[in-house]
Amino acid sequence: MGTPAGKSSSILLILLLILSHFSVQVVSVVKECGADEDDGCTNKKRAQSLKIIAIVSILVTSMIGVCLPLVTRSVPALSPERSLFVIVKAFAAGIILATGFMHVLPDSFDMLSSACLDEHPWHKFPFTGFVAMLSAIITLMIDSIATSLYSQKHKGGVVLPDSAAAGATEREMEAVVVVDAAAPAPAPAHPHSHSSHGHYHGAKLEVGGAQLLRYRVIAMVLELGIIVHSVVIGLSLGASNNTCSIKGLVAALCFHQMFEGMGLGGCILQAEYGLAKKAAMAFFFAVTTPFGIALGMALSSTYKENSPRALITVGLLNASSAGLLIYMALVDLLASDFMGTKLQASVRLQLKSYAAVLLGAGGMSLMAKWA
Repeated sequence: MGTPAGKSSSILLILLLILSHFSVQVVSVVKECGADEDDGCTNKKRAQSLKIIAIVSILVTSMIGVCLPLVTRSVPALSPERSLFVIVKAFAAGIILATGFMHVLPDSFDMLSSACLDEHPWHKFPFTGFVAMLSAIITLMIDSIATSLYSQKHKGGVVLPDSAAAGATEREMEAVVVVDAAAPAPAPAHPHSHSSHGHYHGAKLEVGGAQLLRYRVIAMVLELGIIVHSVVIGLSLGASNNTCSIKGLVAALCFHQMFEGMGLGGCILQAEYGLAKKAAMAFFFAVTTPFGIALGMALSSTYKENSPRALITVGLLNASSAGLLIYMALVDLLASDFMGTKLQASVRLQLKSYAAVLLGAGGMSLMAKWA
């Protein structure tokens, strides 16, 4: 039986099937509301061509973004131990944060406050904020419980990374031995004695093992949140025949997927997964938006963006995705790095990382003008 981390690919596949089921439920509605106006941009044949271009371009940029950090181990300047890696990761975290605040959350507010929905209860209660809040709390629960389960599973044993050739850091982790808390305290020894040195080295490795498990939880939860909103975004683009909006959306999504992929790729790299798991996680990230676009194209004849059920389903999914992304960006990516020893030891590096966060968040916020 594999570890919980080893089941991530199966979980993501199940998630895609569930979202596909939701999408079918969304289109099985007769009631329509607020039909789109013909503003000269609606051209089904031209839109089909743009969607094909979107699938290819988004797939390529997603693969580049998520795979770029995974090959940096062979580039000394971009290794996780270097300052440049921290700065790039901060930039990508800013992208993810802005995605939650500036794209996914406002879309959910618009959908769940639409005039197409009944006055009661949708206009009487802020469902978007409520669901986003619940999503952030649930993400915290998953984050905390998964970390605890991982730690208990490896307590009293050896913490082994999945890859046998992932570099010096991983080879060190193979020797991690968690010190048994119930063991009697060692007798006082000379500060330079072998016993004292061994105890200190063991404690240091224990901390490293806990950090590795933490990175693995972060990578899986972050990918889960990204997949949810990527399929929803792709579904909306695939179902649309508005060539004017598709053009801007494709450019914005390529920018978004590349740098969001860099953030996820950095987390996958730090999680020290084996080659098969890295490839699986990169694959699922890269194909989810194109999958959503293809699904939207297949359902474009029946999918009605302004139908009440579509607005409710997609609006609630967007709200839950926004809460997850905002939590992950602030807590697991930004706070974790900025409060860590590397950034705390250098105010100059902190300032550079803050600038990177603002640049990433600002660039992604600017994209909200077109998408």
